[in-house]
Amino acid sequence: MNRFRVANRLLPALGQRINRFQNSVPLTPILTNPTLFSTAAGSETVSNPNPNPFTSSSTSAARGSGLESGERKSKDHWQDEQARVLYASLGRVNTLGWTEAAMIAGARDVGVSPSIVGSFPRKEASLVEFFMDDCLQRLIDIVESNAELEILIPSQRVSKLIRIRLEMQAPYLSKWPQALSIQAQPSNISASFKQRAMLVDEIWHAAGDKAVDIDWYVKRTILGGIYSTTELYMLTDTSPDFQNTWAFLEGLVKDAFDLKNTVQEVKYLAEAVQAGMGSSVQGFVKRVFQF
Repeated sequence: MNRFRVANRLLPALGQRINRFQNSVPLTPILTNPTLFSTAAGSETVSNPNPNPFTSSSTSAARGSGLESGERKSKDHWQDEQARVLYASLGRVNTLGWTEAAMIAGARDVGVSPSIVGSFPRKEASLVEFFMDDCLQRLIDIVESNAELEILIPSQRVSKLIRIRLEMQAPYLSKWPQALSIQAQPSNISASFKQRAMLVDEIWHAAGDKAVDIDWYVKRTILGGIYSTTELYMLTDTSPDFQNTWAFLEGLVKDAFDLKNTVQEVKYLAEAVQAGMGSSVQGFVKRVFQF
């Protein structure tokens, strides 16, 4: 899939898949609305001293439609320019890091004025978030087009998808600690958390999970911990093709899914608790690990 077509889907509404989250707040857009840079002259209206009740409304509607069409074209062009700059900037990350300097160099690489970098409210954080969203979209495309995933059992599918996603970071591994530091900054942590939550949700969804209520949060918390732990392990892995990382990942996933084997033990414990509470515990454990 053409990367710029992907960008056109990412930029207008980052986080469209957030609707699978209960009571969630959409991601804060990383891109500035291009209309903020337009002049007021284009929106001025001229009053008609002799309005025609049969033609004035249609004329105004036509004028408004024309303005809206022009604004859409301007916005699409602006977002396309921003996408080109961000993609080009990724090519500069390994030498300049996740920095404003990389974004300026990226703009120059595609023949865009470096002043466009000023349209990104949080500069380098916008670059990291764009990369995260691009990786999520690429993962979704793989899920939708890879029939081999369907034949895997849930634990294998989870391991496979986490590996695919982390391999997307491999080209930037030497600079990824800087990206993690940017994500952890107070002004960025909210967007970072939501992006990671969306990633974990997509992986569980692709694995066939249909949990609801508290189960939904428990499973995603567990998987979020597995993903983040493996991500950190990968930073120090010097084995060929990150073989140690993938073995570590498979071990974590296996341990998590093996928790289902403790359900019987929890049942015995629950029997020692009063009936009402015991019933709740048993039902909770059953639901958490039910597929």
